[in-house]
Amino acid sequence: MTMHWRGMLAATTVASLCAWTAAAAAPPRAPQPKAPPPEEKKEFDTPAPPFALGLFPCTACHTEPGNPQRRELGFHDEVLPLRHGPNRWCLDCHDLKDRDMLHLTDGELVPFGESYRLCGQCHGDKYRDWKVGVHGKRIGYWNGKKTYFLCVNCHNPHAPRFTGVETVVVDGVPTQRPIPEPTRPEPRPLRPQEIR
Repeated sequence: MTMHWRGMLAATTVASLCAWTAAAAAPPRAPQPKAPPPEEKKEFDTPAPPFALGLFPCTACHTEPGNPQRRELGFHDEVLPLRHGPNRWCLDCHDLKDRDMLHLTDGELVPFGESYRLCGQCHGDKYRDWKVGVHGKRIGYWNGKKTYFLCVNCHNPHAPRFTGVETVVVDGVPTQRPIPEPTRPEPRPLRPQEIR
C-alpha cells in the first residue's frame, strides 16, 4: 500500500471514532411525541343498515350483558326461528357486552355498518365477489365514489336465503331491505289444450 492510501485510511478511522464517541457522550434526546393516529376510514362506503322498526338500538332493551348460554329464546319473534346454518346462536355474531355491535371470531367489535366483514368470515367467496362488484349491489361512478349495499340490504341476516327486496327510507335516504317472505314467480300461462 502506498503512503497516500495509508494516510487516508487512518484519517477515515479517526474521524469515525470521533463521531462515534461524540454520539455516545451526547445526552439522550427526549422521546418525540407520536403523530396522532390517522382518522379511521371505513374500507367501503355503505348506507345505514335497514333495521326493522323498534329493534335498534339493541341497548334500549339489553342494558346489561345477558345469559351467554345457548338456549331456546322466548322473545324476538321477528328473527325466530333462526335459519342461518346449523347450530347458530345470537351471540355467534352479536356482542354480549355491547349489543349495538357485532363481533368477529377473534373478538374484534364491528359496527352494523361494517357487517360485511362479519359475513365475509364464513362467506369468503361472496365477500370477494361483493368487493369487486360481482355479487350484491353498488351504485356510483366507475372510477369515483361508490356506495356498496350491505349484505343485509338483500339478505335477512337471521334467514339469509334471498327473498327479494323492497325499497324503504332510512334516515331520509331510500335504500333496500329483504322482503320478509320469499317471492314466488307468477304461474305460467295456460296452454291452449289446458283452457278447455
